[in-house]
Amino acid sequence: MPEANVIENYGIENDGHAGDWNRQITCLNWASVQKANKEHQLNAGPGDFAENILIDGLNFSIMSVGSRFKLGSSVVLEVTQIGKEDHPSIVTRTLGVSLLPSEGLFCKDITGGIIKKGDFAEKI
Repeated sequence: MPEANVIENYGIENDGHAGDWNRQITCLNWASVQKANKEHQLNAGPGDFAENILIDGLNFSIMSVGSRFKLGSSVVLEVTQIGKEDHPSIVTRTLGVSLLPSEGLFCKDITGGIIKKGDFAEKI
């Protein structure tokens, strides 16, 4: 999607993961997708690994539970979980690999706003 409305303490408008819980928004690093593409001869892109937001330029290795980062001019996300229980999923069955169990950042939305493709991401 070219843009999304992020609702404070809820998540992305009309998304199935939005709500009053700790995994409102799921993020993946673009570098991880590129690496999986190369290693597994894939052509995966945005959303193919079931992430809400694909981020380029933010070093996920410096992120920990409680870290916050800003997307665009106003959206602030807080990392609540890194990775998740691995289970057979449509992603694994389709692509043969899943990144969220090992590399996904699961976040709650601290501040809402509109985010757009190409918005800057920075740790705060």
